[in-house]
Amino acid sequence: MASLQQIIDDFEFLDDWEDRYRYVIELGRTLEFMPDADKTDANKVQGCVSQVWLTCKVNASGPQDPELTFTGDSDAHIVRGLVAIMLAACSGKKASEILAFDEAALFSRLGLIEHLTPQRANGLRSLVARIKSEAKASLERSAVS
Repeated sequence: MASLQQIIDDFEFLDDWEDRYRYVIELGRTLEFMPDADKTDANKVQGCVSQVWLTCKVNASGPQDPELTFTGDSDAHIVRGLVAIMLAACSGKKASEILAFDEAALFSRLGLIEHLTPQRANGLRSLVARIKSEAKASLERSAVS
């Protein structure tokens, strides 16, 4: 899977939005395989028109700030690509970094929101909210431990 910086660089290289859409779809094809057993209601991201699933694995990287690894999938090609972009931005990061991540700046830099349908933009925001919710919950759990 491409790094977030590679994705940003590639977006800046592509002038045409048709080419960018193709690239987003291609990014979706690079997602790590998600087993059907993980495609449960509990892992489903609410607020998405397409079906989107997200799993989170907590890796204790320190006593108070765990590292989170995400796996995601969708039944829609473009949405799979959006999931791939968010995983590149957040997976493997500490919970505090995820909570501090400025997704609006990323979406603006990539020009995503203005080129997505309102439903896809809302779904993307729902995905980000779910990722940040997982980060917040892991921080709260580590504070109690």
